[in-house]
Amino acid sequence: MYKRVVLKLSGEALAAGRGFGVDVTRVHQVAHEVAEAAAQGVEVAIVVGGGNFFRGVAEQAQNMDRVSADNMGMLATVINSLAVQDAIEKTGTHCRVMSAIQMHQVCEPYIRRRAVRHLEKGRVVIFAAGTGNPYFSTDTAASLRAMEIRANVLLKATKVEGIYTADPVLDKSATKFDEITYMEIMRLGLKVMDMTAVSLCKDNNMPMIIFNMNEPGNICRVIQGEKIGSLVTC
Repeated sequence: MYKRVVLKLSGEALAAGRGFGVDVTRVHQVAHEVAEAAAQGVEVAIVVGGGNFFRGVAEQAQNMDRVSADNMGMLATVINSLAVQDAIEKTGTHCRVMSAIQMHQVCEPYIRRRAVRHLEKGRVVIFAAGTGNPYFSTDTAASLRAMEIRANVLLKATKVEGIYTADPVLDKSATKFDEITYMEIMRLGLKVMDMTAVSLCKDNNMPMIIFNMNEPGNICRVIQGEKIGSLVTC
């Protein structure tokens, strides 16, 4: 079992296939699995994307200034973070949202030492608003926060079983990697995370596991150390 983890959730995952908005059933499923892991003594931090509301590089933002579009995307992650916080707290688990963009009436500002202290006290911490800077994805934010709080592993929840040689939805002959290195990901051009996040993890020896969150119980299993998905090492 890992002691401290960062779990990366996409905004689309919270929409549960609806494309837009938050699916309450999916959010509560995630919350119960996170609460179960926290109850067993794992320190869980979460980074949530905002693609179910707005994505700075999406078609809907084509004619917008990139900085403005990315700022909107970061605010979308705050909406998702508050939804996840509410669901986690309904399980009886203490949870804090910490935003890289200050909004005191809604959540705490991100302060690294305070975040670590929350984790040490058994609270789940949700990192909102990405890095607080445009041009950086929430994948990069998850990698950065994992380094800052000295997590044991970065867990990325997706809709497929792990990393494949090609998109398994489009290419039925694609094969899964049980284990792969960051260098191989870059060499093969695999779309696992953006290259900034991959480079950051590689340079700081941060292991990462890509797994399917659509399988009930998988979030708890991977946090507990079960060998599912694809392990990325340096």
